[in-house]
This record gives sequence, structure tokens and C-alpha cells, in this order.
Amino acid sequence: MLSVLEQRRVALSRSTDAARKAKLGQFLTPASTATFMAGLFTNTQGEQCRLLDAGAGIGSLSCAFLEQCATGKLCFGHVDVEAFEIDHALHAELERSLSGFTGRLPLDFEINAKDFIEEAVRRIIYGHGSNFTHAILNPPYKKIGNGSYHRRIMQDVKIEVVNLYAAFVALAIALMAEGGQLVAIIPRSFCNGPYYRPFRDYLRRKTALRRMHLFESRNTAFKDDGVLQENLILHLEVGGRQEAVVVSHSLDDQFTDLAVQAYPFARIVVPTDSERCIHVPQGDSGAEALSAVCTHTLSELGISVSTGPVVDFRLREYLRDLPEPGTIPLLYPGHFGAQALEWPKVGLRKPNAIQRNPATEKWLYPNGHYCVVRRFSSKEEKRRIFASVVRPDAFADATMLGFENHLNVFHDGKHGLPAALARGLAVYLNTSTVDRGFRSFNGHTQVNATDLKVIKYPSREMLMELGASVTEVPQDQHAIDALVKEISEHGKR
Repeated sequence: MLSVLEQRRVALSRSTDAARKAKLGQFLTPASTATFMAGLFTNTQGEQCRLLDAGAGIGSLSCAFLEQCATGKLCFGHVDVEAFEIDHALHAELERSLSGFTGRLPLDFEINAKDFIEEAVRRIIYGHGSNFTHAILNPPYKKIGNGSYHRRIMQDVKIEVVNLYAAFVALAIALMAEGGQLVAIIPRSFCNGPYYRPFRDYLRRKTALRRMHLFESRNTAFKDDGVLQENLILHLEVGGRQEAVVVSHSLDDQFTDLAVQAYPFARIVVPTDSERCIHVPQGDSGAEALSAVCTHTLSELGISVSTGPVVDFRLREYLRDLPEPGTIPLLYPGHFGAQALEWPKVGLRKPNAIQRNPATEKWLYPNGHYCVVRRFSSKEEKRRIFASVVRPDAFADATMLGFENHLNVFHDGKHGLPAALARGLAVYLNTSTVDRGFRSFNGHTQVNATDLKVIKYPSREMLMELGASVTEVPQDQHAIDALVKEISEHGKR
């Protein structure tokens, strides 16, 4: 049954226009992933199962769940399925898929063509929810605008989200009974960042996290649809008591290299983290080796980090390709290579300078020592965090500097740092341990100032010692890691 359904899914995926997929945020679930997801439900031996499949597509997830029931891995006296699918073009396939189980199970199903968000909000407001015992979801992936209809009506039930996938998961939870189980595959973008914090808080208030599975390759979970992002599978229990969380990883949707390990919840959401970021640990990430000495926030160290304040397109009339009288250096990520800062850089295709005048003055920093981190990296790069040092002697007689918006800048009240502290920060941030820790809660190729505030740092004294031990930030990864390990071990003694 599932193999036939998979053939239909592949054919449909290949024949559906990419623009239509993007419009609906619709990416159908491969059979291997659907089977894995359905296998995460625990058998509660309930008499009645009420299954919700919101964004059902052609029924891959519902059918994987029903296959678990048909083979006795899940046992219910009766199964009712409500499958929401707004795309009428899929209804015939969806009905054919679900009908295939009517002779194998005590089953009733309903295909609901209504807008799931609208219908779920209506049921919650009028008290018709809280009756689903199970939910299995591959929700649509699409942003919700601030003034959109969906954003407005969800505020009526006190749910704040910025993406359809978060909306579907939150509303599904609101429609479930106590003890209900939900399994969903969603992008891991919700794990960090201020925009998703209300959603993270909602999950913590309403559910217990039982299982997380991460696909380590960004292009395999929905490879037929060309989706490029890291995806997580979540298993949640509504109203459950939070205990240890089982975390698994696989490179792709074949699960041949499946690695599974349980972690205390404090490793998933650090109790002292005000952002409540969700970490996806992978074995011994090396965090324990530095945890004894890396306990400080940037504010405790007297260090600030900000996004580079110069937004070039807003100040275009003041930009200059090369320095000239009346200008000061303007630094882009392209000025920071593998070896050292290069300024001015001919052929960069970005300006090297900006005029200093009353219109630009408030965006400039005094010349000094700074640590900078690129905000964007490519998916092929080995590290997400690339830190470099700005030295004042690189700019001759310049008294001020401009930092472009694609850089994060570590500073002291918009002034430079002590030279050793700037170097120590750069060395520490370039370690493999910091990079792995960062990847545990951030699935993007983007590094924001908010993310850098989440990271814990060694003491100011240890960073100064680290910076004093080198004249330049090492480029060799083994040398960086060995240096930080030596300093940290010395600090623990």
C-alpha cells in the first residue's frame, strides 16, 4: 500500500509546478519519512483514536499511521481520521489512499477542505476542540505577514507565530486532548531567534518534548521538491511531564546511519537562557570540556555585540569605491579573508570607504580593536562562525570606522576593546566546540547578534590570556582548538 502511495507522490511532485508548491507551501512527505514518523507514536492501548492530519496532501502520513495500526504496532478499538487538505486537486488521491484501509481496520475518515487555521480557531473559540488523541503533520512552510488575515485571527486564541508551520503545530496542540501525542516534521528555524520565541514558549507550556530527530543534510528530507533547509521531526505529548529527551540524527531519509541518545532536558533548553533556544545535541559536542570555564554572558564580561550599523543602500550617496579626502574606511565581510584583513581591497565590488559627515556620523565607530563575525556563511563552509580582528594600525590615520550591516561587531559601548580581548574573543569563537554548540540550536547559515549573545564565554581574564598568547588569530583549526583547550584546562586548575 505505502509503496504504491510513494509512486503516486513522486509522480505528483514531479508534475506539480514549483510556483504552485511555493504558493501553498506544500511539500509531500516521502514514504520513508512518513513511516519513521508514524513509528514514533507510543502504544497507549486506547479504545478510540481520533487522528488529525492537517495539510494531509495525498495521505502519506495518515496512511503510515494506519499501517502501524493494521500491523498491530498501535492498537485501537476504532480509528477516526480527519484529514484537512485545502487543495481540491489532491482530494481524489487522498480519498483513494485512506479508502485502502477501510477493509483492514475499524476506520472512519473525513476529508475536510476548509482552511485549517480558520476552522481550528473557530473550534477553539466555540469550545469544540480538545478531542484529538493523535496528530501527524507535515504542515505548509510559508511566512505569515504581520497584517495578514491568519495572523489576526490567531491572535483571537492568543497564539503568536510568524510561519504557517508553527501555526499548524500550535493549533493542532490546542485541538488535542490531555495526553495526546503529536508528531510533526518542520524546519528547525523555530529553535532560535526572537520571532519564534512565543512559539517556543507555547510548546513548553502546552507539551512535553519526547523525541527529536534531525536530518543533517539540508537537501534530502524533501529532495524531490528541491527544499534546502534543516528539518526536525518532533514527538510531543500534550500536557505531559517533561523528562529526558531522546535525540536522533540521520544524514538523510533512509535512516541507515541512525544514531540515538537520551539527554536531560537542560541540555535541550538551557535553564539560564532567556531566549529559550532549543538545542539539538549530537553525542559529545565538546561542550562539557569547556562548560566549567565558559559560564559568562557578554553583559557579565562588559562586552556588547551589535549588527554593523551601516546599511549601504540607505547611504548610497556617501559611499566611495576607494578612499579619498573626507572619507573613512568602510568594512564588509569581503575585507576579511582567510589570512588577514585587507583594506582597501581593489576589485571587491563593494565600496571601501564612506564619507564622514553629519548624515553618516551616528553610524560610525572610533578606530580601535574590534572582533567581528560574518553574519552569513555558505552551506558548504565547515564552520558557521568566522571571527576576525580589526586592528587600528590597518587604517593609517583614520579616526573612525564604518561596519557594514553584514558584520556583527563586538565592542565596548561603541568603542574598541583591549587588543588582547579582541584577539581572545576571535580565537574562542573560531573553535570547533563553539561552532558545534552553535549548530545545535541554529540551523541557518545566518549568525545574528542575538545568537552570539546566547553563547556562553570564558571569563574576561581567560579571554585576555588567550589573546595575549598569540599575535595573530591562528588559521589552523587544530591549533585554535588546542590553544583554547590548554588555556581552559589551566583555568580549571
